[in-house]
Amino acid sequence: MPIQPAFFETHEIRRVYDEATETWLFSVIDIIRVLAQQPDYQGARKYWKVLKGRLAKEGSELVTNCYQLKMAADDGKQRLTDVATAETLLRLVQSVPSPKAEPIKLWLAKVGYERMQEMSDPALSLDRARETWRKHGRSEKWIQQRMTGQETRNKLTDYWANHDIKKGEEFAILTNLIHQEWAEVSVKTHKAMKGLETQNLRDHMSEAELIFTALAELSTRQIAETDDATGMAENQVAAKQGGTIAKQARKALESKTGKSVVTGESFLPPGRAPARKLKKQ
Repeated sequence: MPIQPAFFETHEIRRVYDEATETWLFSVIDIIRVLAQQPDYQGARKYWKVLKGRLAKEGSELVTNCYQLKMAADDGKQRLTDVATAETLLRLVQSVPSPKAEPIKLWLAKVGYERMQEMSDPALSLDRARETWRKHGRSEKWIQQRMTGQETRNKLTDYWANHDIKKGEEFAILTNLIHQEWAEVSVKTHKAMKGLETQNLRDHMSEAELIFTALAELSTRQIAETDDATGMAENQVAAKQGGTIAKQARKALESKTGKSVVTGESFLPPGRAPARKLKKQ
């Protein structure tokens, strides 16, 4: 998913959605600028540098819970900046004496609530996504395939969540296992082929890639349900088997058409520089 700014009052707060952990990551500098009431980013950077040094000396985990991500700076250039989850930022707010502390806490809580609404009513997020895809020039046929694939994905992750699979790292491990099996490349490699880093891989898949991803995930879920797979070990077996079914179908199609299903084609605008990967500090 591309970097999507949000707004607190008149202040732009840069953020990006991390697929692996299914959480929003916000620019720490943008939050600090609001809290410290700094007139520009330079002042906010200096304030954060001092605060980060103090927190590090105190042994606070807040600093280690921040990541670095390349985002557009005020000069328009892509620069590495610290980002953190809403949970980490709520704790960080307590370290900054500010009249904006409570309003920013409420704002962060509201962002989380909106995400909870989308989780309880997926139609909300799908409607927003559909409109975004249209604005980006996707065809109605592609949008329908993308939405069908997302529904298949949601059913699989619901199964995982109810069978002792932890959201975040374990979801990512199983997702990559399925992808590695059917596509014979990892999610990371596939994204690199398309010139992607923080962007959502599925938003840049071809119709065929979407279909085979959905087949792999549908097969995985149905196998897991049949075997009542519970926990990582059993669901890894189901993931590999589900991916294998889609791989066999992919190879059969490729042998007939002479064309590779997995490609480096994407919907990135011409000349757009991909964002950097997350780096743990």
